[in-house]
Amino acid sequence: MTNVWNGMVIFSTTIIWTLLLVSIALVTFGYIYYLKWVKTPLPQLDDQHAPFVTIMVPAHNEGIVIVKTVQALLNFNYPHDRYEIIVINDNSDDNSAELLANLQKENPTRNFKVINTDSVTGGKGKSNALNIGFKSAIGDVIAIYDADNTPEPNALRYLVAELEQNDEYGAVIGKFRTRNKDVNLLTRFINVETLSFQWMAQAGRSQMFKLCTIPGTNFVIRREIIEEIGGWDEKALAEDTEISFRIYKMGYRIKFQPAAVTWEQEPQTVDVWFHQRTRWVKGNIYVIVKNVKLLFDPKAKRIRFDILYFLSTYFLLLTALIMSDVTFIMSVSGYAKVTVPGFSNTLWLLAIILYVVSVFVSITTEKGEMKWSNILVILLMYVIYTQMWLIVALQGMYLYIKENVFHLESATKWYKTKRYK
Repeated sequence: MTNVWNGMVIFSTTIIWTLLLVSIALVTFGYIYYLKWVKTPLPQLDDQHAPFVTIMVPAHNEGIVIVKTVQALLNFNYPHDRYEIIVINDNSDDNSAELLANLQKENPTRNFKVINTDSVTGGKGKSNALNIGFKSAIGDVIAIYDADNTPEPNALRYLVAELEQNDEYGAVIGKFRTRNKDVNLLTRFINVETLSFQWMAQAGRSQMFKLCTIPGTNFVIRREIIEEIGGWDEKALAEDTEISFRIYKMGYRIKFQPAAVTWEQEPQTVDVWFHQRTRWVKGNIYVIVKNVKLLFDPKAKRIRFDILYFLSTYFLLLTALIMSDVTFIMSVSGYAKVTVPGFSNTLWLLAIILYVVSVFVSITTEKGEMKWSNILVILLMYVIYTQMWLIVALQGMYLYIKENVFHLESATKWYKTKRYK
C-alpha cells in the first residue's frame, strides 16, 4: 500500500503544481498586460456617431438593489438619446414592478422599458429572460448588466468605444469589483479572488492567447452575433462562458477593457456563496461537456486553451485535491505510510509561497489593496477557501450528473442569489 499512497502524493502534487504554474504564468502575463494598459490612451467615442445601445438587465426579485442599478445606468456618460434600458422583471413576486414603475414615472423622457413576465411567459432563468428582452431590443450593440451592479459613469462609453475600434471584436468586457468587500472575511476572500482570478487571469489570457471569457455582466456584444447564434442557450446556467465559446467559434475576438468598471454585490454568508458557486460549477461543466469535442476541431483552435483549462480545473484539480486531502488525513491518523515526505513538504511550502506572492502582486494593481492584512487573507484563502471550493465543485458535479445524466431535475429556473441592503 505504501506505493499506492506515494503514487497519490506524487500525482496530486504534480497536478496542483502544474496548475499553479499555469496560474503564475497568467498572473505574470496579466501584469504585463496591465503595464501596457496604463500607458495606452483610453478609447475615444465620437458622440455624434455613437451606435445605439440596448442595455438589458435580467431581474428576478431584485427589489432591494434594482433602483440603485437603474439609476447608475441612467447616469451613464453616453449620449442619452443613443441608448435604451430594458429591465426584464422576470416572474418577480416582490415589489420590483412597483419600484420600476416609479422609476419610469420619474424619468419620462428616457428610453426606459420594463418587461414584466409571469410563470407562463418567463421564470425560466437568466438566459430565457435575456431572450425575452432581446425581442424588444433595437440597439446595434447589446449591453448586459446584472441587477446588483452599479457601473461607473464611463463604463459603457469605454466598452462601446473599444468595440467600435476593431471589427474583429465580437464583444468587449469590463472589470467588476466587490462593493461590499469589507463586510466579513468571506467578502474579503471574494474581493481578492475577483482581483486575482478575474482581473489578472483575464488580462493574462488576453496577453498570451488573445482570449477572454465574458463574465456575465458589464459587457457589450454586437447585435448580429446574437441574431446569428439564435440567442442565449436557455439550458446554460453559465450563459456567459457558453456564449463566449460560440463567439470564438464564429471567428471573432473578445476584448478586455479594465477601465470599464462595475461594482457588484457579493454573497455575505457561506450558504449564499455555496449556492451561487455551485450553480457556476454546474453551468461550467455543462459548457465543457457541450464543447469538449472542439478540442479536435481545427476551426476551434483559438479556444482549446480554455477548454483544457476548464477540464483541468474541474476534473484534474478536483481529483488531485481529493487525493491530497485523503492522503494527508490517512497519514496523520497513522493508516497510511508515505515515504516521500521531503518531496511533498518542500514542494507544498514553495507552492504556498508562490501562491501568496502571485496573488498579492495581482491585487497591488488596485488602489487601496496593497496592505499587509491582505497577505493574511491570501494565506487563509489557501487553507480555507480551497477546501470550500472543493466541496462546491463536488456538489456542482453531483447536481450536473443528477440533472443531465439521470434527468432527475425539472426545467431550467432562476437560481437566486440573496441581496443585501
